Amino acid sequence: MNRRTFLRAAASLSAVAATSRVTGFVSPARAQHKEFAPRPGTWRTFEITTRVEVLEPTGVIRAWLPIPSVTSDFQKPLGDQWTGNAKALKSVADNPYGANMVYAEFAAGEAAPVVELTSRFQTQDRAIDWSKKIAAAEDPAIVKMWTKATDLMPTDGIVRETALEITKGKTTDLEKVRAVYDWILANTYREPTVRGCGIGDIKTMLETKSFGGKCGDINGLFVGLVRSVGVPARDVYGIRVAPSAFGYKSLGAGSANISKAQHCRAEVFLKDYGWVAMDPADVTKVAREETSEWLKIDHPLVEAVRPKLFGGWEGNWVAFNTAHDVALPGSTQGGKLGFFMYPQSETAQGRRDSLDPDNFKYTITTREIKA
Repeated sequence: MNRRTFLRAAASLSAVAATSRVTGFVSPARAQHKEFAPRPGTWRTFEITTRVEVLEPTGVIRAWLPIPSVTSDFQKPLGDQWTGNAKALKSVADNPYGANMVYAEFAAGEAAPVVELTSRFQTQDRAIDWSKKIAAAEDPAIVKMWTKATDLMPTDGIVRETALEITKGKTTDLEKVRAVYDWILANTYREPTVRGCGIGDIKTMLETKSFGGKCGDINGLFVGLVRSVGVPARDVYGIRVAPSAFGYKSLGAGSANISKAQHCRAEVFLKDYGWVAMDPADVTKVAREETSEWLKIDHPLVEAVRPKLFGGWEGNWVAFNTAHDVALPGSTQGGKLGFFMYPQSETAQGRRDSLDPDNFKYTITTREIKA
């Protein structure tokens, strides 16, 4: 991807600062750690605004902004609004995953292309009650959809061989998933120098035994291993929108500017429970980034989140989509994306670097809407 230079508009900075003042956003660094215990039942309403300004435009300019597309028992989209000076500005979707996005196309010669998307939604915590089983129908379509390979997530070769070794002697889907979860935490680690959320090239991770990464790598490896032994699983791509209510600075947004707060989580489909939340990557994040020291897996702060993120997560995050191998509608520059979690844009000079919001020039802000 080609890096381009963008100018930071003073108005955008003022808007971010104003949002912080209006919402009373408090950094989680001030908070004390509490028992990490996500509990469903309380819905919270948020609004996020994504603003993309394309400077140094050349030729036809295109931009794509992710929309919260997931409707579930932990998230309710409440609507989206978008504005801009594009000649085409509309909602489009990726197939077959249904990742919704705003697509903007600007005429050649447009001096200052800009598009802004505002989305409102409700979220709540997730926590499985393992004592309550349900009759979760094993729909063949679900199994086929969420056990298939993707470009970055093969389910054969070294991936399947590793998963079979990990799950040897395990007979139920729950036993297999727990074995993979424990293996991930015993072998992978968060590497802060990895750009963005990582790439998620799980075959290379296993071949090179390079197990340092971020959520796209660690949760991607978890999902791929689980899929390869026949258990439906998927990554869920989104962004953190608020601090952790339990005082974990590594598990929440640090300010109202969330331009770099993207995070992917995972889900597995279990026969007795349906879709269940998982997030081993956040366990590794607590171990590496919660304090100035790299904590061991048995440290109390890590031990507190490890069992809770097997079956749950905190509702201070919004899911955009579950899409892999995304072909951006209308794109003429660059190939498919492994996943779609960041704003994207392209000019006649090529696709912009979506992991560099300061030079790409996009800003994402959040605020909670109180009743």
